[in-house]
Amino acid sequence: MGEQITLTASDGVKIGAYKAVPSGTPRGGIVVVQEIFGVNPHIRKVADGYAAEGYLVVAPALFDRMEPDVELGYTGEDYNKAINFMNKIDKEKALLDIAAAVAAASSAGKVGIVGYCFGGLMSFTAAARVPGLAAAVAYYGGGIAQVADLQLKVPLLLHFGERDNLIPPADVAKIHAAHPNVPIYTYPAGHGFNCDARSSYDKPSADLALSRSLAFFSEHLR
Repeated sequence: MGEQITLTASDGVKIGAYKAVPSGTPRGGIVVVQEIFGVNPHIRKVADGYAAEGYLVVAPALFDRMEPDVELGYTGEDYNKAINFMNKIDKEKALLDIAAAVAAASSAGKVGIVGYCFGGLMSFTAAARVPGLAAAVAYYGGGIAQVADLQLKVPLLLHFGERDNLIPPADVAKIHAAHPNVPIYTYPAGHGFNCDARSSYDKPSADLALSRSLAFFSEHLR
């Protein structure tokens, strides 16, 4: 269903991306923003899932500016490498790369964005700063509370795990206080509950969050 493509950001830098195309006429576009583990098999699976729902999906490889084709697992040395990439990434340049992905997805119509973990933070930021979006969804975005004062330009939906040891309830409360009209759903799960390749995967929570995300996109991308 998917293929590798090349995106060119506004500063001229080229990065890779995974593109998944629906079987029929697209009902819109979606940008899928990676966790700190790169555009790995799980992120490609997520992209394929949204394509199966009728969307043209682009998942930009945000680590390509540092190292091409990063695909990491969730434990051991891969986890340490992932943390290192997250600490080194230039978020301003990452927003340029996300904007290039939005432009690529816009051939299908209105564009939404969904991100996980680090990608959740970037999706939240993109909802305030990246043009061309119509809706945004963020899963357990660490660091959102620290930029909660950003002024959102598009409708946003947020998902958090109630047992997330990286995002305390106080952070979720701070985000709600800054954006009282943004729907925030919490689940009896930990960080990374959407990822079936992680020990923290929680299928009931993942399924419910996905159903809400799909309904949200259906509303705002039509």
